[in-house]
Amino acid sequence: MGRLQALQHFVAVVEAGSFTAAADRLGVAKSAVSRRVRELEQRLGAQLLNRTTRATDLTDSGRAFYERAVRVLADLDEAEAAVAQRGGQLIGTLRVALPLSFGLLHMAAPIAAFLEAHPEIDLQVDLNDRRVDLVSEGMDLALRIGHLRDSTLIARKLFDVKFVTCASPAYLAAYGTPTTPDELTDHHVLVYTNVTDPRLLPYVDAAGQSHDVRVAPRLAASNGDLLVAAAAEGQGIVVEPNFMAARAVAGGSLVPILDGYSRPATPAYIVYPHTRHLSLRVRAFIDHVIEWFSGELPWDACCGG
Repeated sequence: MGRLQALQHFVAVVEAGSFTAAADRLGVAKSAVSRRVRELEQRLGAQLLNRTTRATDLTDSGRAFYERAVRVLADLDEAEAAVAQRGGQLIGTLRVALPLSFGLLHMAAPIAAFLEAHPEIDLQVDLNDRRVDLVSEGMDLALRIGHLRDSTLIARKLFDVKFVTCASPAYLAAYGTPTTPDELTDHHVLVYTNVTDPRLLPYVDAAGQSHDVRVAPRLAASNGDLLVAAAAEGQGIVVEPNFMAARAVAGGSLVPILDGYSRPATPAYIVYPHTRHLSLRVRAFIDHVIEWFSGELPWDACCGG
């Protein structure tokens, strides 16, 4: 038990980022975590962690040992789950990070179906538009929308996110309907800020020619739902993913514009750390979500792309 606890405590320190945070996660005293890790280093005859007053970082030896320790603990967890399975059901806890708006709008149904099929699974969901650090925050996987920057993650593509440029009928009646992207500079534009350059709107025409437009936003926000609602209230033109604007477009409160021009699509992935053992329950959830969103997506049928 002592060796197993030492592995658990060491992994918790690495993933939580400090002895204090690891102790909180494990529900034990900080001194106990420190003692277990120190005993582990003494037994191995190698320093695993560089300890400073501001951070705890892995040494080269520690990094190699951490990857092995994660696999050992995951194998043990999977073995216990296999023995504990009742009637072949998957058992255990899944920790999943989802983008806020997509999670609220489109993940409730696939999650419900998965839980219905696997009643022994407990699912913990983090809804957040920030990029959750899967390793340090103990997540099994995440759904990410955007081009991936973290090469330490393994990714499986879900679909391409297409965009629609739209405004309310009242706004278009009052200010006119732009027919080219360049005309957006003369309009009230509502922009999403969780991107590299919120003021830059890239478009491509039917001939494949690029049209990059820089706008001065009337409203900027870090949540797309707010922008869609504001556009429906007549506050300006919004460029949002089809999956977010489809309901308003279908209901007539927003009208697609700029026919013949499209925004470059953005890929959506399921990602997980390469250091994580891909357990049966994680693999089952990934396969389930990919199957759920295969084929034509309903929001694209409504908005086009």
